[in-house]
Amino acid sequence: MVDIWLPEGSRIQGLSGSLKKAEDKIKADKRVTGVATFIGSGPPRFYLPVDPEKPYPSYAQLVVNVKDFREINDIIADLTPWFQESYPDALPVLRRFGVGPTNTWKVEIRVGGPADADPVELRKVAGQMRAVIDAEPMAAYSRDDWRQRVQHLVPEYNQDRGRWASVTRENLADATKRAYDGRRIGLYRDGDDLIPIVLRQIEDERKNVGAIDVLPVRPSQSSKAVPLGQVVDSVTPKWEDPLIWRRDRRRTITIQSNPVPGVTAPTLRAALMDKINAVPLPPGYTLEWGGDYESSSDANASLAPGAIPTVAVIALIVVGLFNAFRPPLIILCTIPFALIGITSSLLIFDVPFGFLALLGGMSLAGMMIKNAIVLLDEINIELANGATPYDAVIASAMSRLRPVMMAAATTVLGVIPLLPDVFWVGMAVTIMGGLMVGSVLTMVLLPVLYAIFYRIETPRLVPPKERTAEEVPSTLPAAS
Repeated sequence: MVDIWLPEGSRIQGLSGSLKKAEDKIKADKRVTGVATFIGSGPPRFYLPVDPEKPYPSYAQLVVNVKDFREINDIIADLTPWFQESYPDALPVLRRFGVGPTNTWKVEIRVGGPADADPVELRKVAGQMRAVIDAEPMAAYSRDDWRQRVQHLVPEYNQDRGRWASVTRENLADATKRAYDGRRIGLYRDGDDLIPIVLRQIEDERKNVGAIDVLPVRPSQSSKAVPLGQVVDSVTPKWEDPLIWRRDRRRTITIQSNPVPGVTAPTLRAALMDKINAVPLPPGYTLEWGGDYESSSDANASLAPGAIPTVAVIALIVVGLFNAFRPPLIILCTIPFALIGITSSLLIFDVPFGFLALLGGMSLAGMMIKNAIVLLDEINIELANGATPYDAVIASAMSRLRPVMMAAATTVLGVIPLLPDVFWVGMAVTIMGGLMVGSVLTMVLLPVLYAIFYRIETPRLVPPKERTAEEVPSTLPAAS
């Protein structure tokens, strides 16, 4: 997807005309199969993780189809400099479709003020934070959701003179709108398309803003028009904020950024956190982090209502199974060591630890608990058969080694088909690496922890006593 943001206040007609060059450039790439352009807003939600943008006259999005998804990063690297050079006044954002829940802006910083906060003060604070982001090499670009301020010409209506001329404020608004924005007076059907018929001044007159004083304004009760300058005191340019966003009824401006290719959002946030927190905030203003950080925190928090009861039930089952408290503690001490395999596998396959990887880690914990229960149960069986604690631990580990490793191998082989899938690869890699290392650690570490918790000592080997010559039987035949 290619998002193009022109400065706020740009006309949609100018944006539409300028995108022809971008479409031709993208279509000329042999790695591209097609491109669809949406002007003024994003496309319909044809893909669940895509969040369509709200309508903006200065916004357009190009959806690009490619032959091979493995070439997307190279295409983005080739087109980014071209867009920056060809559209110097715009903010082009080239990004690939997200896998699973995703955000358009990976890093967001929300600055909230009171309900009647001064927009100038909010923009000042946001400008300081944007300067911090722009100075960070790992940040690709920055923007805020209030966009740029827009300049407008404001006619100051004179009520006394307007009454003498029978011109109301509504007449004044109708005249300016008809002259510059235009009024739709009909529709023209071209096949299946309906083209609006707009009445407005010609382009040369619309560009001549200095002649607004002589713009004809027709009163509602008269057929004769009067110049606009006769019913206004002055026409002055003023800056205004076209977009003012609120969150929880508080005026809030959001600074947005994405990391450069090869850098994750948590890495960029960690690099910016101290510098952003050092920006002074006026009294009554707040600072919040959004983007991927907020989405990840919400997703992880949604797991807590189910995870906490699950852990409690598992602990009760294990305690009830062994009728003791030490076996659950042994299992609990074994599970964290699976992180060795999880971390190594994620680094080898270059896969980030996302939400699905977290789910894989939770399922991996259940598999390791199952292996530990099998081994502990075998130890109890050996003890019931009269074996010493030391011999019971050794014999159980040796007898359960093959079943545990075979179960781990079948699970690992079962998730291998998920590796090429860009959605499930995180879960597959987590289960594979964690289970391979975790199974080995279970068979080695759990017996050691069992011996520590139950204070099992290694039996000492007693050397055989030295026997005397009389005790040694003679092997020579007796004399005749």
